[in-house]
Amino acid sequence: MLKTMATQLSLVMQAEGSTRNLRFLIKFCISLTVLILVYTALFHFIMLHEGREYSWITGLYWALTTMSTLGYGDITFTSDIGKAFSVLVLVSGMVLLLIMLPFTFIQFFYAPWLDEQNKARVPKTVPKDLSDHVVFTHFDNVAVNLIEKLRQYGTEHVIVVPELSRALELHDRRYRVFFGELDDPDTYRNLRVDQAALVVVMNDDIVATNIIFTIREACDTVMTVTNADLADSVDILKLAGSTHVFQFTRLLGKALARRVLGVSMASNIIGEFGRLRIAEVPAMRTWMQGKTIAETRLREMVGVNIVGIWQEGKFQIPTPTTPISESTVLILAGTREQLIRFDQSILLAAGEKSEEHAVLILGGGRVGQAVGANLQARGIDYRVVEKRPIPANRDEHIIHGSAADLDTLLQAGIKTTPSIIITTHDDDLNIYLTIYCRRLRPDAQIISRSSFDRNINTLHRAGANLVMSFSSLVTATITNLLKPEQTLMLSEGLNVFRVPLSPKLEGKKLTEIRIRENTGCSVVAVKRGEDVDINPDPTIPLKHGEELVLIGSAESERLYNELYPTHPLAEIPDNSGLEHTLEASIENEVEQEAAEHLRNFKR
Repeated sequence: MLKTMATQLSLVMQAEGSTRNLRFLIKFCISLTVLILVYTALFHFIMLHEGREYSWITGLYWALTTMSTLGYGDITFTSDIGKAFSVLVLVSGMVLLLIMLPFTFIQFFYAPWLDEQNKARVPKTVPKDLSDHVVFTHFDNVAVNLIEKLRQYGTEHVIVVPELSRALELHDRRYRVFFGELDDPDTYRNLRVDQAALVVVMNDDIVATNIIFTIREACDTVMTVTNADLADSVDILKLAGSTHVFQFTRLLGKALARRVLGVSMASNIIGEFGRLRIAEVPAMRTWMQGKTIAETRLREMVGVNIVGIWQEGKFQIPTPTTPISESTVLILAGTREQLIRFDQSILLAAGEKSEEHAVLILGGGRVGQAVGANLQARGIDYRVVEKRPIPANRDEHIIHGSAADLDTLLQAGIKTTPSIIITTHDDDLNIYLTIYCRRLRPDAQIISRSSFDRNINTLHRAGANLVMSFSSLVTATITNLLKPEQTLMLSEGLNVFRVPLSPKLEGKKLTEIRIRENTGCSVVAVKRGEDVDINPDPTIPLKHGEELVLIGSAESERLYNELYPTHPLAEIPDNSGLEHTLEASIENEVEQEAAEHLRNFKR
């Protein structure tokens, strides 16, 4: 018991300002004690004046019972001066004992003790053996999404929180939380940031700059990923020491723009592995729409293989009988030459292009501006509907007004636009606008942004052909940085990963082992030494020492590893790993060369 009390008192003494609080509390108690003794002495003098005499213990007893308002009534004054004195003692007791004493105790003792109790619940250090963990300096929906992905790969996380109430909340939600100041180098030393795999800084630009600079004071080598809201902040954050600086809203805008029908009449490269290219292409209004996978005969015609499809926001491993609808996005695997031949087949089937109309963008924020800039760079006309006041120096692409107003939409060209891109950060508004635009234009392509992954399916049900999630884009980018030699996360729910051949599969043919049916993964390449056999012949037996490159969901990857266990891969040189940055996937050499080839072909 005494040990417990000593521990609790030590907690109080550790609190900030504890000495000052304790000094004030002692002064108050001494003053109260002196006042009680004065009342005890006055009690005796007044009783002697009335001709009665009591002991000092009785006087103390009367003072305490009167001040505490118990008032037993066994000892009372009969004179007016005695009664006036009783009133004074009673009122002062009510103020000091019933109001001031509890307030003083709570303010200067109980509250600091409770605060220290709460602080003790949140760790101020991490285990000495913790390594390869990911540190977050900001907690939001993106962090939630990324932490779930890290848990799938068995990677630990730590969230730095400077507010105690927020730290306790996250701690109760079973996140690993560290209570500390973001601009204190000791915070990151206690986090063992030198042993961390990555620090994710998603704070605003000014705070992020201070955080990065502070981290570099504690450790020069740890990899950091920072989001820049403003283009001007990119160089500043790099100068502060950030390893990777992304403008994720700009990347999201590019990702939305490259899914617009007819932007380049070419497949969009989203990942690379040696000679292997992973690309996606919307099937809407192409010769493939309405056919099954087998009916396209893409493997026989151009050599590419359909290794997966996005159907209303869900990734699926297709079968030969899987139908291709207007909302299907095909995931293709092939070489540069094979994808060029595929692009030519799309161009030939499209024939002469009809009259072009402006793409309609609803929302002129950072994402909407990025979509417009990317379309303009590709020579695509567009109109942006924005409700906020427009500066005088803005161009003719901006239509001022509400996207929910029919006259504004008609002025922007909703009746003739081939594609509508909804870019606001409010998912409720995006759902509303999707339903509204689908009713106005049943035949248009509608692409919508989603801030929360839980609303992706809702947006598809509302009428969107394609939905891009901001948190999934950030998660994919950061995951690729964490495991560049083993895993390439193309988007939420879609991974390309490489594994050594399991002993269970040696000597067998792909047609025999039925990996797609058993695990949900699709084999896109077989690595034999320095050579990569893309879209391999399924009748060739697999040999010891070969490696498989597969595509599938995270659950499919887990199932594959359970059914066909392998030894961990040896460390792979950087130049033979997965090359994956999102910027490169959007503006890479292959896409530029393919686009140039198509322009020459068209001429």
